[in-house]
Amino acid sequence: MTSATGNDTGSAGSSSGFGSPCGACKFLRRKCAADCIFAPYFCSEQGAARFAAIHKVFGASNVSKLLLRIPAHQRFEAMLTLAYEAQARVRDPVYGCVSHIFTLQQQTLFPGFSA
Repeated sequence: MTSATGNDTGSAGSSSGFGSPCGACKFLRRKCAADCIFAPYFCSEQGAARFAAIHKVFGASNVSKLLLRIPAHQRFEAMLTLAYEAQARVRDPVYGCVSHIFTLQQQTLFPGFSA
């Protein structure tokens, strides 16, 4: 099953079911283990590009530790949030997603205003 973000969420073990490493392991150039913490969230095809931003902003080790501390049923949402914040930080290193929130607030306070 593929999620709205294009991640292969129904794969077992190490990625897309064809024996190739998950996108995170592909980016990190390491062998993808059967119990890889990143495999459910980064498919082999587009996962490496998506993981690159997360790795650049947060670091693979920190994300791995964070995921292990989150209950399994909440990890997918946590990963989506980390991916969104990482992409925002890559676009705007100072404000990250706060700049997007500010723009939305300005649109609701001043409907004719566009930043």
